[in-house]
Formats: sequence, C-alpha cells, structure tokens
Amino acid sequence: MGKVLVLALIGIAAALVVERLLALRNRLNASREIAPVTLPNCQLIKGIETGSEDIDILPNGLAFISSGLKYPGLKSFAPDKPGEIFLMDLNENNPRAVELRISRGFDLASFSPHGISTYIDKDNTVYLFVVNHPHQKSTVELFKFVEDDNSLVHLKTIRHHLLTSVNDIVAMGPDSFYATNDHYFFDFILMFLEMFLGLTWSNVVYYSPKEVKEVATGFYSANGINISPDRKYIYVADVFDHNVHVMEKHADWNLTHVKTLQLDTLVDNLSIDTRTGDIWIGCHPNGMKLFYDDPENLPASEVLRIHNILSEEPVVTRVYADNGSVLQGSSVASVYEGKLLVGTVFHRALYCEL
Repeated sequence: MGKVLVLALIGIAAALVVERLLALRNRLNASREIAPVTLPNCQLIKGIETGSEDIDILPNGLAFISSGLKYPGLKSFAPDKPGEIFLMDLNENNPRAVELRISRGFDLASFSPHGISTYIDKDNTVYLFVVNHPHQKSTVELFKFVEDDNSLVHLKTIRHHLLTSVNDIVAMGPDSFYATNDHYFFDFILMFLEMFLGLTWSNVVYYSPKEVKEVATGFYSANGINISPDRKYIYVADVFDHNVHVMEKHADWNLTHVKTLQLDTLVDNLSIDTRTGDIWIGCHPNGMKLFYDDPENLPASEVLRIHNILSEEPVVTRVYADNGSVLQGSSVASVYEGKLLVGTVFHRALYCEL
C-alpha cells in the first residue's frame, strides 16, 4: 500500500510538472511563427548596437532611447559596457542617435537602463525618469535634460520596498509616477519559478514623495505602461498574458479596471500617438526565442497599432514584422509626424518613414 501511494504521488507530481511546462510554453508562444510585414523606408540606426529597450518622444520630436539593459535570463551583446541614453531629433532629414552625457557623481559603471518616461514641467523643464538595475536591483533615476549641451543632470535615485522588479514607468509629475513590477522576485531562479507556477503576483505601483502604494495587481507580468492623451486612463501590458489592460485613473491615484484587449503576441512597451490616441506596441511573437540564444532561430520582431482601444471593437493592425534577420526582439515602437522608431531588448534600433 505504501509503494502504491508513493507511485501515485510521483505520478501526480509528474503530471503537474508537464501541465506547468505546457502552460509556460503557451504563455511564451513557443510554437508561433510569423509572416513578414515590411515597410519600404527603413534603416538601422547607426551607433545603437546593444539594445534600445524603451523610447519616449517629446512633443517637439526629440526622442530619448535607453540602451544597454542587463536583465536576468536575457542576452547582452556587451555585458561589461555601461548603459546609455541616446537622443534623436526626428525633425532632421536624416536623424542620428547622439549619446547624452550624464553628470558627474552618477554611478555609470552599473547603469542598466530599462523603461523610461519624460515629464515636462510648467516652466518647460524636461525630466527623464529611467528604470535602472544596478547590481541586479531596481531603482528609478531622475534626471533633468539640458538640451543646450545634450546632457542629463542626475537629480536623485529613488528606492522603495514596493519597487522590487521594476520594468516600465510613466511619469505623472516632476517626482511622481506609476511603475510596473514585472515579477514579485528579481532573483532569476525565483523569477523562473514564479513564471513556471503561473503566479499572478505582478503589479502596478504609484509613487510620490508623500505616498507609495500598490494600485493594481493580478498580472502574470506587468510590462509596458502608459497614459491616454486625455490623462484619464492608464494602459498596462501583461507580456505573458498577451493583453493590454485599460485602467481608469482616479483623483487619489488608484486605478480601476475598465477592459482588457486580448492579443496573440507577447506585448512589451506601449507608446501613445498623442494626435490620434493610438497605442503602438513593440511585441515578441515567440518569447521562447527571446530567452534561448540560438543563432539559427533568432527572436522575431513585431509592431502593432491599436486604434480606438476604448471602443467596443478596437482595430489592431500589424504594421511591421520581421523574423529576426533585420531586427531581433522588438520591445517598443514610437511614432512622430510620420516617422517610426522601433527598439529592441538587446539588439539594434530601426528608423522608418511611414
């Protein structure tokens, strides 16, 4: 009887492991392949070689690009090189990426920039918020942009026990923001266990100097976050649940769920076309390829545009798709005046004229 019980328990455990592995494969879209969607006027951006994970474009066409992310489980072409912030002026005929100089006193050696967001104050001061992962931890770095000499002045480093595994950020003021924690843990083994078990412990946190609180929870992996042009709604991408959540923002900064748009791809960062309200998304068609470094099976890139997300029938358009031969692991897509920038987790960046 004892042996039968042991065998039964082993069988149940094996079945649970197989079920969890299959569920993980489904969340990673491990079997998905995509047909190419090309754009006629595209070129790789010179000077960006080690990723362009997030992009934020000011109303005047200046685009900030984060580069050099080091993240548990993901490839890096230059693991010992400090991260960088690039600037592109999309008003130029042939815009080029220029590295921004960062003020003295900031620890550049451990700079690992992830999500970014800008905020323009009433006096036209431009603040740049950067999610950073120094020494495998999560901080938010606040900079002031000095356009005259293409530099960033570091103002402060923000740490908090609720900001545990920060992925992306959207600025609400000169020192306040919403941030996504893509996992409950930041240790790679614990992160994998969290993914393997299918735990929905990921969340959104509101931060200000006066108040820090969890405002949304229950995500597999909350990733990109942004705000509607009327500033009434917060959009949150759940990369492993393949969807975008629409949350209503309240006066006390709490969020309530309005709707969820289900997609068939792993959604990363969200960018907003402020003229149309369209959401542009850098996506991973097959997440398994992103985590496995196989030169014969490169991670693909995909760009989606969502029109009228608040309507009963939002329109989803695949604007660009590539099997990795041109661009690997797209993470963001941002537009300005008919020009498109597509960034990646660890690869190059693409500039297109639409």
